[in-house]
Amino acid sequence: MTEVRRAGTGRADAGPASTGRADAGQRGLIDALVRSSFAVMAALSRIGAEHDLSLTQLRMLGILRDRRITMSELGGYLGLDKSTISGLVSRAEKRGLIERAPNGMDGRAVDVFVTAAGAELAERGAAQMARALSPMTGELTPAQGRQLTALLERCLTGSEP
Repeated sequence: MTEVRRAGTGRADAGPASTGRADAGQRGLIDALVRSSFAVMAALSRIGAEHDLSLTQLRMLGILRDRRITMSELGGYLGLDKSTISGLVSRAEKRGLIERAPNGMDGRAVDVFVTAAGAELAERGAAQMARALSPMTGELTPAQGRQLTALLERCLTGSEP
């Protein structure tokens, strides 16, 4: 890696040397991604608050809306440890949004899945997100939407640990 001095800052940044033009393009891309994430997070926060759900609870419902997985897998998806997942699941279970059941293949594992009420809430939340983000997504043609989806999926795949 080479050290690159940012013009006018006097700071050195580790990273490959590149042209100012590429840096400007990269900064524009990063800025657009950050502004997009702010818009998405604002919508998620608002929708979660409307349903008395934290962002983590909202993510959990989104993960579980179309699958039954073990508590350990859920912890992996959310990046949470076993005790935190247990509390999260217990709170959602008390609200009637999810249930636990023994895993049929591993006697030590416990599966978690959404109830009918949880699935309905997850679908309602997904519809609210679609409406909240439609001012941005509605500006794209169907082909542009597919292209953006493919590019974002590619970026996200590259960022997975």
